[in-house]
Amino acid sequence: MEKSKIFMDPENYENRELSWIKFDGRVLDEARDKTIPLLERLKFVSITSSNLDEFFMVRVASLKDMVHAGYKKKDIAGMTATEQLNAINTATRKLVDTQYSTYNRSLLPLLKAKDIRILDAYEDLNDTQAAFVDAYFMENVYPVLTPMAVDASRPFPLIRNKTLNIAALIKRKESEKEVEFATVQVPSVLPRLVEIPSEKEGGRTFLLLEQMIERNISKLFLNCKVVCAYPYRIMRNADLSIDEDEAADLLKEIQKQLKMRQWGEVIRLEVEDKMDEKLLAILKEELKVKDADIFKINGPIDLTFLMKLYGLEGCDDLRYKKYVPQRVPQIEPGEDIFAEIRKGDILMHHPYQTFDPVVDFIRQAAKDPDVLAIKQTLYRVSGNSPIIASLAQAAENGKQVSVLVELKARFDEENNIVWAKKLEKAGCHVIYGLVGLKTHSKIALVVRREEDGIRRYVHLGTGNYNDSTAKLYTDCGIFTCSEAIGEDATAVFNMLSGYSEPLSWNRLVVAPIWLRKKFLKLINRETKNAKEGGEGKIIAKMNSLCDKEIIAALYEASAAGVQIDLIVRGICCLKVGIPGISENIRVRSIVGNFLEHSRIFYFYNNGQPEFYMGSADWMPRNLDRRVEILFPVEDEEIQKSVYHILEVELADNVKAHILNKDGEYEKIDKRGKVLVNSQDQFCKEAKVKKTKEQGVYQERVFIPAEPV
Repeated sequence: MEKSKIFMDPENYENRELSWIKFDGRVLDEARDKTIPLLERLKFVSITSSNLDEFFMVRVASLKDMVHAGYKKKDIAGMTATEQLNAINTATRKLVDTQYSTYNRSLLPLLKAKDIRILDAYEDLNDTQAAFVDAYFMENVYPVLTPMAVDASRPFPLIRNKTLNIAALIKRKESEKEVEFATVQVPSVLPRLVEIPSEKEGGRTFLLLEQMIERNISKLFLNCKVVCAYPYRIMRNADLSIDEDEAADLLKEIQKQLKMRQWGEVIRLEVEDKMDEKLLAILKEELKVKDADIFKINGPIDLTFLMKLYGLEGCDDLRYKKYVPQRVPQIEPGEDIFAEIRKGDILMHHPYQTFDPVVDFIRQAAKDPDVLAIKQTLYRVSGNSPIIASLAQAAENGKQVSVLVELKARFDEENNIVWAKKLEKAGCHVIYGLVGLKTHSKIALVVRREEDGIRRYVHLGTGNYNDSTAKLYTDCGIFTCSEAIGEDATAVFNMLSGYSEPLSWNRLVVAPIWLRKKFLKLINRETKNAKEGGEGKIIAKMNSLCDKEIIAALYEASAAGVQIDLIVRGICCLKVGIPGISENIRVRSIVGNFLEHSRIFYFYNNGQPEFYMGSADWMPRNLDRRVEILFPVEDEEIQKSVYHILEVELADNVKAHILNKDGEYEKIDKRGKVLVNSQDQFCKEAKVKKTKEQGVYQERVFIPAEPV
């Protein structure tokens, strides 16, 4: 086989979906880590459940659509949609089994040891608790419930996506033989985790809302005998399908599609493992679910409720001490942010450093009489976004405000529609993205009149303009008033609001037209340098890696002797350790208290290293179907800081998992080694007080824990 064909051989690639399941498994590993505080471990179980829901609603749903459509094309690893679904089914069942064994055998006993009990069933209630539960049910729950029977005159009701329900078999008292089906939705407007009196003084005891309803379900069906009742939950296809060319009004079309999510095909049915077989057969028939899509659960269905337990008051000793993001050394709160940017580019590393300067950048621009225009892209914003409020205020103050609100940001569509309408009402010019492309880039431009003429100030980032997630996600951002980048920023917004594609760019690289070529050129340059006897080196940090052309280029670079270190949090379709192909590639995934989200790229370039950051992962969707921005890091001091970030993450031996040649991820053997937890390291560094003159990372040393 030709060398180029070897690099593209499906045998040398991991399936995207199976790689994602391994990522969710790494998240679950955190729940199994005995060194982590107990409630933090519960949080990770909740996250794995939430992740799995989205995976089924989007990725599994998409594969099922392919099967229905007779789509035969194979994926990057040579698998058909049917083959992928079969493999996913096996892998997700194994993941769910591990999830519930962790919850049942490890976490529940540990909670009990701390005098926190989640009762397994309502039968465990003592007399005092039973009286409390029954009174609570009648006062708070009963008025909200809507029992729905199914018979000749009442068809099977719409069961909404992701809602928890209770199915029951009932007999009318006058007819001992005839059994009917009924269902009731567990109301999401009420807390699912209900605290009840505890047997032990100072203890905390909880009962799940569905168990409370099960105990009292006979009160919903008077004159009937409830034969049995069990909880169940369905997952529907929630992937939006919009023909944008046919959609005269994208806003209305998306609102219509959001309602259709409730009617999508049922792709997963979760039931309690002891559910009555007759009851299960009715659900299976009415919901049109195959056996392969039924998951019998050994415990409470939908473990996302554990996130509520994570926030339990009075249990600070069972959580990490809350980290407070530190100020950015170059920016004193309340000072003129534009004056500081004029002194030189400023790097921000979130959440170790506060996101406040980004909020202040827009807030000050909104009030500054010398600011003429503000332009910004918004992909995901917080529920009560101060940036949205400042943009609206800027428009009311008479400034030109242009905002691209991406309506197709998955599962944030409704939130973004609300903000888009609010901004339009305030007088902002709102752009609803581009046909066929999601705008995922993170850029804000402020145009200001100054003594020496018009100056453009730009913020570029790797993460969303979301002040809430900025406390949880690791991201980088840069402030600059570089003339070249300012010109490029203007060109970006002209491209988004009109049809103006610039003939060339000064510094920025934009997808979908230019970015893939740029990355391939940078990788191929390292390959060429290595082949010519020089040193080749690439370090790349991202969320996901599944683009075949990029991976093939990395394989070719590795075969030429380029040393490649990849820090990939989630999906990785590249395989390591393939003789003659990927022996020089190392892959690590860091899963910690913060969600790793920054994208950073380093190319050695024969001793003249180039650094880039941006919004794009190495995925086909980012390179070909989204508007993304890659920006260079040109300031030498900031380059040192960015390299330091990569250096520390490559040294992490606490939160890092290493991909082995068998395609599995392993924790590093820490015995006898000095511990390096990159996230803890960055927290400690950010807390070290420095004056502006000292720089952000002047003290560029590890602050390690003791050897094991």
